[in-house]
Amino acid sequence: MITDYTRLINKEYPLPPDYVPPDLIDIGLPFDCAPGNPKRLLEKRTAYAARELICRGQHEGISLCCVSGYRSYDRQKELFRGSSYVAAPGTSEHQSGLAIDLSSPSVQMKLTEKFGDTPEGRWLASHAPFYGFILRYPFGKEDITRYPYEPWHIRFVTRTLAIYLTKTGMTLDEYYTIQKKDCAMTV
Repeated sequence: MITDYTRLINKEYPLPPDYVPPDLIDIGLPFDCAPGNPKRLLEKRTAYAARELICRGQHEGISLCCVSGYRSYDRQKELFRGSSYVAAPGTSEHQSGLAIDLSSPSVQMKLTEKFGDTPEGRWLASHAPFYGFILRYPFGKEDITRYPYEPWHIRFVTRTLAIYLTKTGMTLDEYYTIQKKDCAMTV
């Protein structure tokens, strides 16, 4: 069964324009924007899992900072008009409140592929699953996700699923395809 945490959000499975996740909160995670900015918001369970992940990193000398969390459909529309590299409105996981873009001072808080080669990026890739997150657009899976490699973009899918996807090397897209086939076979 597909839950909200495992929901596939992309060009084929967009969110409706009026979708706003329930329980959006700002729990004071380290962000590169001022309090009150809507991009500081995350779905409640996602926010607490992100705090555990970031705190664990800090304990291990890893400095991670959130760059972007929630984005409304209208905000995504504004960003989309200005860039061909931004997801179309309704197709961004940020609208779900389940996705976070992270960076670090070692790459000047930029969202760059170079982040994946930093100690922070490598730490994030290996530790995120234990807190329920996957690297949503991994290197070498661009033909499946239809997005370029983004080592900074993590998505909350629950700990069990994150560990499973990481161990099997599957993307959320591949998992969704398997789940859909399994559901169709049981009908």
